[in-house]
Amino acid sequence: MALTPLVYWAQRHEDIYLRVELTDAQNIDVRVHEKVLQFTARGHGAKGQNEYEFSLEFLSPIKPKVSYKSTERQVNITVHKQQRGWWERLTAQERKPVFLAPDFDRWLEESDAEMEIREKDEKRNRLKASKQKEEGFVSLKTGFLFVYNLVQFLGFSWIFVNMTVRLFIFGRDSLYDTFHTIADVMFFCQILAAVEVLNAAFGVVRTGVIPTLIQVVGRNFILFIIFGSLEKMHNQPVVFFVFYLWSAIEIFRYPFYMLGCFNTEWKTLTWLRYTIWIPLYPLGVIAEAVAVIQSIPIFDETKLFSIPLPKAIGTSINFSYFLHVYLVLMFLGLFINFRHLYKQRKRRFRTKKRKAS
Repeated sequence: MALTPLVYWAQRHEDIYLRVELTDAQNIDVRVHEKVLQFTARGHGAKGQNEYEFSLEFLSPIKPKVSYKSTERQVNITVHKQQRGWWERLTAQERKPVFLAPDFDRWLEESDAEMEIREKDEKRNRLKASKQKEEGFVSLKTGFLFVYNLVQFLGFSWIFVNMTVRLFIFGRDSLYDTFHTIADVMFFCQILAAVEVLNAAFGVVRTGVIPTLIQVVGRNFILFIIFGSLEKMHNQPVVFFVFYLWSAIEIFRYPFYMLGCFNTEWKTLTWLRYTIWIPLYPLGVIAEAVAVIQSIPIFDETKLFSIPLPKAIGTSINFSYFLHVYLVLMFLGLFINFRHLYKQRKRRFRTKKRKAS
């Protein structure tokens, strides 16, 4: 003959919670019909290891879907009320069954339950407002990054196309007037590139600050100090090679970032973005080194940026001394950035292979 387990109950405005005192319950069967819930299971209760069952006729109708979870110590049942409201008692009969008792761990008075609902609503509203604020920030950040990358892409595309067309039309002669025709746009793009350092520093994009700083500062040093401050460097063919190699890398990098703003990918562009730098980046550094070497005798001659010393010493520290040191730093920066870019490429394609498998 089946025995009756101890059952503890508590309510909220929408749910009824039942806790059945059965240890290691098995063969659990919970059925609902209109207002009646029937429970059977085998487990260890107040009368030891036996079959246990009970039936409850609720005060008001309940929903047919009931959820329950069995643990080592008890069976927790959640019953959903047909209509939201607070019941004055659990069962249809005024006299409660002897096996039924309040679950004081979950027990709340109606006013406390209403306060709990208000607290949940307030928390939900705070989370919703926070999410909307975050989504607004993400949208603003996405728009900013897209516009920035679009402007840079258009700038470097103009440089690359202009230099290519001039090379086909004028041949070798185009190498000697590159600075005069291209420099203004290159100045604009490289000044704007300082935004990338700020983006990395403030966490707008997830990338290393040091590699970004090395590239931006290195390029601007070549552009403003080596080319911009020395008029004799304006007509050197090395300007063409430096500008052409810079722009050849960027016309693939910036559209890749533009698509990334909207979680979109073009596989060919992805491959080019993570591959084209392998030959072009070292060639660009070599071209920059050639420009520095060509500028050294000009700095020695003009004494530009030299540091004068007291007359007792009778000499000055030429800027060319710094340029010799800078040449060493250039190739050290090449090693750091090449290693960083290679890690990015390896991580990117390893992730793609893992997703494909």
